[in-house]
Amino acid sequence: MSQFEAANTLHNCPLSLRTISAAALLMSLGSVAMAGAPDGGRIGYVLTERHWALYQTEGAREECPQGFNIGPREQYDELFPEDSGVERTEVDTRLMREGRRFHRTTADEDPFPFHDAQGTTAYGLNLDGKVSDEDFLSPEGEDGIDNQLHRAIGCISIYRGPDGTFYHFSNLFMYGNAYNRWMIELSGVDDLANDNEVTVTFYRGLDDLVTDASGKGFVAGGTQRVDMRWGQSFIQEVQGSIVDGVLTTQPTDRTKFPWSFPGIGGGFHLFRDFQLKLTLTPKTAEGILAGYVDVEQYNHRLNRNWTTHHQSYGQLSAASLYRAMKRLADGHPDPDTGANTAISAAVDVIMHQVHIVHPGQQSAD
Repeated sequence: MSQFEAANTLHNCPLSLRTISAAALLMSLGSVAMAGAPDGGRIGYVLTERHWALYQTEGAREECPQGFNIGPREQYDELFPEDSGVERTEVDTRLMREGRRFHRTTADEDPFPFHDAQGTTAYGLNLDGKVSDEDFLSPEGEDGIDNQLHRAIGCISIYRGPDGTFYHFSNLFMYGNAYNRWMIELSGVDDLANDNEVTVTFYRGLDDLVTDASGKGFVAGGTQRVDMRWGQSFIQEVQGSIVDGVLTTQPTDRTKFPWSFPGIGGGFHLFRDFQLKLTLTPKTAEGILAGYVDVEQYNHRLNRNWTTHHQSYGQLSAASLYRAMKRLADGHPDPDTGANTAISAAVDVIMHQVHIVHPGQQSAD
């Protein structure tokens, strides 16, 4: 990518993680050119920021022309107005609505229209290798982009950055929540700029992230011990390649990706055809992870980690979103019913270089 192309990318997607700053991006491009081989052919990165990848325009004028979806409180007020004169019970109102978060249904039982995100542009990858009418164009003009989750959550304000509650807290919880300490380790690397065959291993770490002097950002060079006990289910090895400083990996059959909140015992998403596309430097790895997200597990994780009270701060109705995700699901059909069980999605990620310590090894410090 030329300096002009880099600057143009920054101009066209101001709300994406890829737009941290023009200076930082250009410095990263220079770092790739001088990268060479890491010590021992190995380099590790730890996840420091992640958000569901949404293409956003100013005022949501392109993707949400009908406005944003309403949340649990607004839905409740419409269903059970206080001035109706009808006598109701707690069981038939609040408990009934709360129960629908977990006792899921795709029936069109509520009189609320659900606004899918519109437009033809979205971030993501071509997961199925095809180009169809339902696919998007990337902001860079690549066709065949699969990201139906963008349609489902793009007009729910809680997911939108930088002010959406979910957007804000899902990153804030990277600081103190070790459950989310997801890492990748590249091995067999001859050149961090170009290498047609590298091995990429996923792990979960045990240690705190290293922050900068402000306490709000992260720096490279920390140490992470591999969690070989509780993190065993997150360990996975895939093959990849590096071209012009960009790592891409082969799709996996099934990947478990940690995504929880403080005070919660755990939380994760299940991805099918999970892939990475990351721009590498000796200090950072930035870009996209993508795949088909299991709809049932998404709903379970959402409701287990995020109560109705918290969903309300951003107009997220879990029951409405579930129905939308089932309707928009575009991958991995159930062998018995033929209904798709997973929805294409993409996640913006930033990772920082870290020294990964395996069992039996000593910490770098």
